[in-house]
Amino acid sequence: MANEEFYQEASEAIVGADRAAAEDVARRALAAGLTPGDIMANGFVRGIQEVGELFESGEMFLPELMMAADAMAGATEVTNAALEAGAATTKGRVVIGTVQGDVHDIGKAIVIAYLKANGYEVTDLGRDVPAATFIERAKETGADVIGMSALLTTTMEEQKKVIKTLKDEGLAFKTVVGGAPATQRWADQIGADAYAEDANDGVKKIDALLGK
Repeated sequence: MANEEFYQEASEAIVGADRAAAEDVARRALAAGLTPGDIMANGFVRGIQEVGELFESGEMFLPELMMAADAMAGATEVTNAALEAGAATTKGRVVIGTVQGDVHDIGKAIVIAYLKANGYEVTDLGRDVPAATFIERAKETGADVIGMSALLTTTMEEQKKVIKTLKDEGLAFKTVVGGAPATQRWADQIGADAYAEDANDGVKKIDALLGK
């Protein structure tokens, strides 16, 4: 089976919101010699990006979106297990979540997939995450970076709250902010270490922050 066929099948499993199919193609692709990063970046990420576009255009609704995100989670579990089995060295640890008051998830799922495909150990805090939880989990996991997504202008202030709390407590975690309403200007204003325009940019910014 050609690599492109695996990529297409992986993408279709995510768009079809079929977790079992996503896990199955991940296992078969890995058995055929594809690397975890390869099948993730060229197959599953492609699918989750299409899901995001369908949702934004109104062609997909929230229940399907959540099922697609679950399928992505299943594929990620399989590829992560392969990475761990290969004793891959991690480039760094990242905790990431959607800030309190915001339940959007798809953009974060894409970022997490890119980070994991690029050798980062990622703790997904989920959605509607309080500032204190970002900080607690960063401490618990020994994180290098805290990533915060906000998809609403009304929840952007939560990103500012996390960064202010870190500074008040004298904590040195690097911070990256992203999401539709976020900008470089906003990141500068609240004292974030970086602004990520999209998933690929997020990896580049974190690489730069950690000197990778």
